[in-house]
Amino acid sequence: MDISQDFQAPFFAMSRLLSFPWTFVEKDLESNKSSELISDILKQTCLHSLCRKFPPSAKYRKLFLSQLIKRQEAAGCDPLDELYDALAEVVGAEDTSECYKSYLLPGGDSVSLRESVALISDGTTGLVTWEAALFLTEWALEHRQAFSGRTVLELGSGVGLTGITICRSCSPKRFVFSDCHPRVLQTLEDNVRLNAVTQREPPPVTVQELDWSTATEEQVARIEADTVIAADVVYDPEVAESLVKLLNTILSCSSPDIYICSTVRNPETYSGFKTQLEKAGISHRVMTGAVSHVFPYSRGSAIEMIQLYR
Repeated sequence: MDISQDFQAPFFAMSRLLSFPWTFVEKDLESNKSSELISDILKQTCLHSLCRKFPPSAKYRKLFLSQLIKRQEAAGCDPLDELYDALAEVVGAEDTSECYKSYLLPGGDSVSLRESVALISDGTTGLVTWEAALFLTEWALEHRQAFSGRTVLELGSGVGLTGITICRSCSPKRFVFSDCHPRVLQTLEDNVRLNAVTQREPPPVTVQELDWSTATEEQVARIEADTVIAADVVYDPEVAESLVKLLNTILSCSSPDIYICSTVRNPETYSGFKTQLEKAGISHRVMTGAVSHVFPYSRGSAIEMIQLYR
């Protein structure tokens, strides 16, 4: 059984610890009484060059290594020095408010992002990658033609996973990241630079401040977007109202393809967003069809992607 894809789990958020194939590990250790599998897991996770260069949070690595030790000792395997050395290293590491998360793409490429360890920090949720952004990224990888040779505007780019992946994999003509929170914009710029997106030609890449409530037709028209995307931006009625205002402005300037991906946490808020779209004369259709699972994240939440048009 090949579980190398599942070894991506340590590069992700704390909540993904339970998604690791622990049952397989336990069965292998019990049947072989060998630490060879543990050594392989270490090489593909905590000792991997990507993890060394862009380390996940110390707390997460400590929990992950503790789980490996627990399984190894329960199976009665010989101690593995490199496992205990790795734990000793992380026990001495300082906990910080930020860490790195690396997302493996098809074909062996990866995107590494500096993110907050807290879901909310500096008064914003924009410093972590949410499920809808992961889904939209998977959708983009399957629908590259929606971005190839086009100028793409991303609203509420956050830490940048979707946009950086599109720049890496979908050959856009130009890509415009945007957000309005100063801390998010700084982190976004750092992540774009970290992944050397600006050094890859094409596409030309820019990071812009875009306030949905004050954006003008002139500001939007200058971007000349062919495709507009956004993920996890419908979470508050006031924010949704500003978003609809901006979408109305965008559609008044041109007729780009617009895709909005949302995790429906509050059906009332999401329904209210659709009602506001209707009142603004903006129609939508729900994008159906499953996408290939590229990233390990919870699929239990209701995620909906819609295309807007007038």
